[in-house]
Amino acid sequence: MAFHEIRFPLDIAFGSSGGPERRTEIVTLGSGHEERNSPWAGSRRRYNAGYGLRALDDIHALIEFFEARHGRLHGFRWKDRADWKSGAPGVSIAATDQTLGAGDGTRTAFQLVKTYASGGASYTREIAKPVAGSVRVAVGGVEKTEGTDFSVDHATGIVTFAAPPAGGASVTAGFEFDVPVRFDTDFLDIDLGAFEAGSVPAVPVVEVRM
Repeated sequence: MAFHEIRFPLDIAFGSSGGPERRTEIVTLGSGHEERNSPWAGSRRRYNAGYGLRALDDIHALIEFFEARHGRLHGFRWKDRADWKSGAPGVSIAATDQTLGAGDGTRTAFQLVKTYASGGASYTREIAKPVAGSVRVAVGGVEKTEGTDFSVDHATGIVTFAAPPAGGASVTAGFEFDVPVRFDTDFLDIDLGAFEAGSVPAVPVVEVRM
């Protein structure tokens, strides 16, 4: 499967729904107690890009995007309007938003990550699709310059430094990001019941592992 570095059109995605999905296996014992286990180490996002009545030009744009991806065959970028940057949606990006690791004087490559924490528990998610021009990086609290001090692979989310950060120095980053997804259907069910308009009630989209 190839991945196309193109974002699903934001105007078409307006009004979409979805969010994180987990898989938990639950066994109820004879005593009524439960045994719970998750076969997934990480979560996966799932969305529905379907929407109500729209102009035929919008429907055509969706068909073009779907056909160019060959249905479920090729992945693409998706902007999750509820979770699209290193901090909260209403807070400006800072180079100290997320901790990527600590320098050891040798390591030069660091994966972008986002950590979700609540009540002493946390989950760290790898970010593979940062948005070009949005990544800010700091070492030991001092912001660095992209293109001079570091580079970013926008297809993998790996930050590479020109010189390895000093031992013990905290490496942090702030960024916008997309979710790598694919269509979860090979069929678009289009309703053309209205004059010069139509609707596509269900366009399932699911995150892919990179």
